[in-house]
Amino acid sequence: MTNTVLHKTIEIDGLDIFYREAGDKNNPTILLLHGFPTSSHMFRNLIPALANEFHLVAPDYPGFGASSMPHVDEFEYSFDKLAEIIEKFVHRLDLQKYFLYLMDYGAPVGYRLASKYPDRVLGLIVQNGNAYEEGLREFWHPIRAYWQDKTPENAKVLADNFLTLAATKWQYTNGVRNVETISPDNWFHDQYLLDRPGNKEIQLELFYSYSTNPPLYPQWQEYFRNYQPPTLVVWGKGDYIFPEEGAHPYKRDLNNIEFHILDTGHFALEEELDFITTRIREFIRQSVAE
Repeated sequence: MTNTVLHKTIEIDGLDIFYREAGDKNNPTILLLHGFPTSSHMFRNLIPALANEFHLVAPDYPGFGASSMPHVDEFEYSFDKLAEIIEKFVHRLDLQKYFLYLMDYGAPVGYRLASKYPDRVLGLIVQNGNAYEEGLREFWHPIRAYWQDKTPENAKVLADNFLTLAATKWQYTNGVRNVETISPDNWFHDQYLLDRPGNKEIQLELFYSYSTNPPLYPQWQEYFRNYQPPTLVVWGKGDYIFPEEGAHPYKRDLNNIEFHILDTGHFALEEELDFITTRIREFIRQSVAE
């Protein structure tokens, strides 16, 4: 049955890359790129909700979810490298054209891919995925300090503030309408993976590597202006990590844009699954018909 979500693994550069896949491959493909500190688990409800009409593929990056987690001495944990792995993943699965769902870390991974292969991207679905300086506000101050001075002291600040169970729970519950609608399975699942020996060091490397993303914003914005991919923005306004200020600039560069600011937090799918599912259906139907 094409609606059944399959849990699969493929080898890329000696690494096991886990991914979820569902839907008929003859239908439009959506490549779903997850954020921090989660994995393709964040799409566990969206994939079956859309699989009757679309082909959906959601990989876990190295160091996340059920994919391989090589030590920091054995693998370069950078956004360039994550994008390279996903590029090879796309090639191995022979995904010729696709819509990109970009959330959090998925944005810098996906925009590297989109700006390199713009003709493959049928459209963008942006959910709290940043591409503008306006979207990096107070939350990023300690991370910027780490960019400027990569010391054990600054690393400890990040680990203490962003890699604990309380911090992971906060990512899911801060800014939501009703915390009782958010399953604790989310933060227990993510924290179990963050607490694996060696994973803290992986996440700190990626915090440091995030400094490579803002310098690419002008390039990504040029991609928006030159190629004008149809874009659906569904953004949780209660997100302190990537606040609403990062959503509005998309309207400067994109002409064919559907724009929604939602009354929820960082992981908008947890509270707004039905709305986002409906908007994706209509957005892709319209994009394919044009």
